[in-house]
Amino acid sequence: MWSRRRTAGEAVLAVVLALLAAGTEELLGGEGWQLAGVALAAAVLSLLRRRLPASVLIVTGALAPVLPGFLVLLIVVGWSAGRRIAGAGRALVAYSVAYVLNVATTLVESWDQHRVLSLVFLSTLYYLATTLAPGLANRYWTQRRTLLHALQERNAQLLRERVMVASQARLRERQRIAQDMHDSLGHQLALISVHTGALEVDRELTDRQRQAVSVLRNASVTAMHELREVVGILSDGIEAADAGPSAPVRAGDESGRAARGTAGIEGLVEAARAAGNRVELRRAGRHQTLPPAADHAAYRIVQEALTNAYKHAPGALIGVELRYEPDSFVVEIVNEAAAAPPRDVVSGGQGLTGLHERARLVGGMVHAGPVDGGGFRVAGVLPYGVGEAAPLVDVADDFRQQSAAPVFDDGGPVAVGPADWTFTERELAMALRGGRSKANGFALGCGIAFAALVLLMVAAGFGIYFLVGSMKEGMIDPGEYEAVKVGTAEQEVRDRLPSGDTIATTGLHGRGPAEPAGSTCLVLMSSEIGDDFEAEPVFRFCFKDGKLIEKKSYEVKR
Repeated sequence: MWSRRRTAGEAVLAVVLALLAAGTEELLGGEGWQLAGVALAAAVLSLLRRRLPASVLIVTGALAPVLPGFLVLLIVVGWSAGRRIAGAGRALVAYSVAYVLNVATTLVESWDQHRVLSLVFLSTLYYLATTLAPGLANRYWTQRRTLLHALQERNAQLLRERVMVASQARLRERQRIAQDMHDSLGHQLALISVHTGALEVDRELTDRQRQAVSVLRNASVTAMHELREVVGILSDGIEAADAGPSAPVRAGDESGRAARGTAGIEGLVEAARAAGNRVELRRAGRHQTLPPAADHAAYRIVQEALTNAYKHAPGALIGVELRYEPDSFVVEIVNEAAAAPPRDVVSGGQGLTGLHERARLVGGMVHAGPVDGGGFRVAGVLPYGVGEAAPLVDVADDFRQQSAAPVFDDGGPVAVGPADWTFTERELAMALRGGRSKANGFALGCGIAFAALVLLMVAAGFGIYFLVGSMKEGMIDPGEYEAVKVGTAEQEVRDRLPSGDTIATTGLHGRGPAEPAGSTCLVLMSSEIGDDFEAEPVFRFCFKDGKLIEKKSYEVKR
């Protein structure tokens, strides 16, 4: 079923082709019911060209020489049939039959036994220009578009399968890591919690020592809860649901669960103070709510920066500043230089790298580096809005790189990258890039049109050269006409005059006075132009029984 837009377009095209056909016929002398019939036939053939492309092509090609108004229709039908005839064999047969009928109709319409080759040559050029060239261009364009669409779907399917395989591999590895963490770290943290709990009730401890042991026990319990959450995330990729907004966890809190996000930063600061560190917390600006991912990233930045300060600058003053800027949230942690170099610092070297990646995933950034005076500074800038989502397939892991334009299918967007292996895959890459695909398609269309134009110009050049050369075979000047005498032998006259075998003299036979009975006549044009532009000066020589029996000079209306 056609859409309303296609129906309207086809109707408008049919009306335009009908008007062009009728107008052309009227310019060439048609009138009355002939104009209406040609217009109606053009409209009907235009509407049927999609459903019956081969039949409409053959009919239009056969009628075009008889009905000059079908010229534009033949171009449209040739273009449309190149795309819609299924199979190269059927297309070849359809175009060949249309060509044969076109040439045959031309010969019947303008029959002249002396100019058969000329008529066939010009008919072939006419068919190539109006039918075959548009059909080949449209067929190539359609095949290229179909191939690119198939390659696009295939590439998207391969990427989806590769993503699924990689996801399964990552899940298995995460489950293995989670099991190792649960078995090793869980056991050690449980021992710490048990020993600190037993030590806390020891009667020989002072109140200050008992308070320090309580802090250690709470820290171990909190670590156990966080380890359980991390193990759950690694096992099935699902984070434990938040219990809702809660107050910051402070030192001595036995809930064992720290508030994640900016609400938990104050708890981190108080826990650091309870452990004997000097930490100052400052807030600036009007509080604004961060997205969950950015809120969690802010918490982790402060946590990692405080951990680094504990290890690398023990005893140094640490400043934590939270600033709510108009467009982003800024967290800054600065510690002074350590009074003495730390000993036996254990560091994996991955903490700051993880902070950079965590901030990047939410559209922010992290800066870390030394400051004047020997201290160290960690600062993060996190947007209030949601950052751009990471690509479905990692850039570094995609052997075809990534493209900005996703492919949409039933399974959602799938990133498809530009190919760098074969020409076909490069064509696919051009088709997948939204902005450049139109420009490349337009350039390719211009290239095809230019190639077709060059081909037609070359063919037209040969035709003009052939026509100019053949004009000599059908034209004499009045002096030569006067020099030929009646009664001269036919062979002598023919040797003296041109053969007349040229397309230029088509239609001149039988247009003048009656020819002598039983004679054969040679009709030639005059090299001089007559007084009337609509009349052609003609010289006729008639032969019978091997002699020239008559010569006449007259004008023929074109």
